[in-house]
Amino acid sequence: MRRDRLLLAATLTAILSADLYFILLPKLRSVGSGQFCSCGPGNLSLPVQGGLATPQLYNWTSSSALIIRTAGGGSKMERLFAHPLYDIQTPELGPEERLLQAEQLMDYYRRKVSRWERHMKLYSDAAALSNVTVTQHKVTFDPDASWLKFHLGISRYALYSRDDLAVPQLLKDMGSMAIVNADYTQDEKALKGTCDCTQVVKPSGHHLKLALKMQNFAKAMFKPMRQQRDDQTPEDFFYFVDFQRHNAEIAAFHLDRILDFRRVPPVAGRLVNVTGEVLQVTQTEDLRAVFFTSPANNTCFFAKCLYVCKTEYAVCGSPDLLEGSMSAYLPGLSISPRISIPNPWVRSYTFTGQEEWKVNPFYCDTIKKLYPYNSGNRLLNIIDMSIFDFLTGNMDRHHYEVFTKFGDEGFLLHLDNARGFGKHAQDEMSILAPLTQCCMIKRSTLLRLQVLAQPEFRLSDMMRESLEGDPLQPVLTEPHLLALDRRLQKILRGVRRCVRRLGEEEVITKDFVKSTERPQTVTEMERTR
Repeated sequence: MRRDRLLLAATLTAILSADLYFILLPKLRSVGSGQFCSCGPGNLSLPVQGGLATPQLYNWTSSSALIIRTAGGGSKMERLFAHPLYDIQTPELGPEERLLQAEQLMDYYRRKVSRWERHMKLYSDAAALSNVTVTQHKVTFDPDASWLKFHLGISRYALYSRDDLAVPQLLKDMGSMAIVNADYTQDEKALKGTCDCTQVVKPSGHHLKLALKMQNFAKAMFKPMRQQRDDQTPEDFFYFVDFQRHNAEIAAFHLDRILDFRRVPPVAGRLVNVTGEVLQVTQTEDLRAVFFTSPANNTCFFAKCLYVCKTEYAVCGSPDLLEGSMSAYLPGLSISPRISIPNPWVRSYTFTGQEEWKVNPFYCDTIKKLYPYNSGNRLLNIIDMSIFDFLTGNMDRHHYEVFTKFGDEGFLLHLDNARGFGKHAQDEMSILAPLTQCCMIKRSTLLRLQVLAQPEFRLSDMMRESLEGDPLQPVLTEPHLLALDRRLQKILRGVRRCVRRLGEEEVITKDFVKSTERPQTVTEMERTR
């Protein structure tokens, strides 16, 4: 009898141990690691306990609003973009919601191609008479080219849609397609080789960039490498004389896409042969004139400007290959006009000056009364831009641009991001002044920031994975990637302080985003698990 009791006790102990080991323990581990995060309204709060209540997009049910999909495998980026917050629909696009119409764009570029072909014939004839060798490439205008599709995809709401297949193809084309022409950019041409020495801020000639044309007539802005990945901005540098970093342009595009702003034109890294792909294809004598061979037998060139017409400011290949960023050009101003508007939170560009917003904590109250910030989304878009710049560390946002067709409700273009990612150990909190002074944020922006603060979708992990596809990877060093997580937490803490002071209704602003499909409930996720 006693033996039977011992046997029964041993059997029950074994069953209990099996339950603990195979059922209860894995669940406890998963809760600790965040794998089974339901991310419903009770869980998707700001990363510090308490504080901000989770806002809901107005068309979602409260029981299943923000369920993170962990089933189905795939990369972290794929799971992020499958999240309901990244699977939303904009209002249906009519002709007035699109920047350009196909027929209009094709007519415009066919005329430009005809002018190019006539120009090339005259140039080739003149070169032959002068016994000058000209590198000729086969050039064809393809109506289905990725850059044309990118231009046609620009709408009132973003530069490209979330599922735009033209963008990854454009990145590939910019990274590999043959270059048929090189020239100075328009703003550098405007300098005409001179600079005003009385100015504190160096004009654009201080940072050499070139306009490169591809064999399918795509056009990209090339910014050459000026700093190594591990180099940081010297402590004594003012932000307005900092170097422009090619890898910052690349990383900014990927960050903008992860944040779902889609306001940075596509940017890809490329290793350019400055002899074969710049010097030998340019038709600009001013550009030819600034090439030289260094004592180390490397091919170098510099900008045509008094400040930097010296060999110590040059960029050099190794011996001919030079890293750089390739930023896709937007449609020409003659067909899609843009205006440049001073940033209300512009910094002083002198050594001693200080702007009002730096000393007046109520500065935003004044801005809210001024056109175009007194209605619509313009001020909220400025705050989006400040969040983006804070994450990159870019202090040089003195202007922003908008397409005139879309008026006051159009999005802001996040252009010229090369002064970001200069200091990974320093977080410049003044960049967040629009957010902290106005205490406003879009609901959709806040929710995406919350998602990117979760362990499964950690911002640094998303960036690391996204940047792995660039030809120049690693684009950012690990300290810069980790700085993104730290800065994201500071943004969320700033929002939480605003909510505690003013209330959620005053701080979090509802926008038009709408889910395209019903998110999974917790029960449905358990069934598929």
